[in-house]
Amino acid sequence: MVAFAGWTFYQKPTGIAGSASSTSFGNPPAEEYRFEAESRFSCDGRQHCSQMTSREEAVFFINNCPNTKMDGDNDGVPCENDSRF
Repeated sequence: MVAFAGWTFYQKPTGIAGSASSTSFGNPPAEEYRFEAESRFSCDGRQHCSQMTSREEAVFFINNCPNTKMDGDNDGVPCENDSRF
């Protein structure tokens, strides 16, 4: 019985092998990159470019957080005049 349980366990595909085989060259799909970026940032009340540490962070904020003031012309590109990015 124990041997059968072990054999059954090893026959199931792992999540890593499954995701690598579903994409070219083992790269995760774009959705996983998006989730990865979103998991690094969180809405914490910041609203201005001077409070951001990267353009990627500013993009996350304008797309996911309320009351941001970083995209004055509403073209989807935040902090266009910020020379740090």
